[in-house]
Amino acid sequence: MKLDGRRESDNFEDRRGMSSGTKAGMGIGGIILVGIITLLMGGNISDVISNVGQQMVQVQEATPEAVEREFTEEEQEQAKFCRQVLASTEDVWTAVFQKMGRTYEPPTLVLFTNSVQSACGGATAAVGPFYCSGDQKLYIDLSFFTQMEKQLGAPGDFARAYVIAHEVGHHVENLLGILGKAHSQMSQVDKTNANKISVRLELLADYYSGVWAHYEDEAFGSLENGDIEEAVKCAHQIGDNYLQKTQQGYVVPESFTHGTSEQRMKWLSLGYQTGNMNTTTFDKSDAEL
Repeated sequence: MKLDGRRESDNFEDRRGMSSGTKAGMGIGGIILVGIITLLMGGNISDVISNVGQQMVQVQEATPEAVEREFTEEEQEQAKFCRQVLASTEDVWTAVFQKMGRTYEPPTLVLFTNSVQSACGGATAAVGPFYCSGDQKLYIDLSFFTQMEKQLGAPGDFARAYVIAHEVGHHVENLLGILGKAHSQMSQVDKTNANKISVRLELLADYYSGVWAHYEDEAFGSLENGDIEEAVKCAHQIGDNYLQKTQQGYVVPESFTHGTSEQRMKWLSLGYQTGNMNTTTFDKSDAEL
């Protein structure tokens, strides 16, 4: 993805200098995988935190404290890339919302290390990147990108851009009133049906990430050969069925919360191909997803 000379977003908080003082008996990669599997089995963020806590060898008081350290050149480049991608989403969605007669209010990107506090509660890196509608911020521990490449087999700069765009997609859902309505419906049904609603939210966020890529490339010609393939491969590697099959040897469809690999690839690709904001996953039958 060509971003040379592109601006960096100012809607940014760098909390990588904060530490919770937690000592874990496994590496961050193991913690992330525990979190992913917990989410895929139908758990929520609270479930993830609980499960990760059980994996901890020792947990100290979670009193955040500042930790002064210099970041490596690679870490700084990753942070810059995130800010440039976020700036791109701001430009694209501002224009798209204007066409819809709406005003786009950009989210804030928060980079953190190991654990973070949000308006949705405390969370660890185990949950992976996430969006909190309570404060309209997206949270990313940059170590997730390393795990994408080394453990999930999803390398590439545009794969990383897709992850950011997906979380921004949840913000778009929030601004359009889709997220709040879906969460209300989820609170009124059993877990299996709540999971089905969650899948529709996640696939729509995939779709919106494709819409962003459509207009980003149209306006700036920034996509290079292989970029879309990187994002589509990433979508495949983080499908519920693929992760469950890889980690436990079998799948539990009723526990899916994000969609199958095929669904995620389909909706990402569809958003990129059409850029159509009139399309939604919430007017499709289960068979059409």
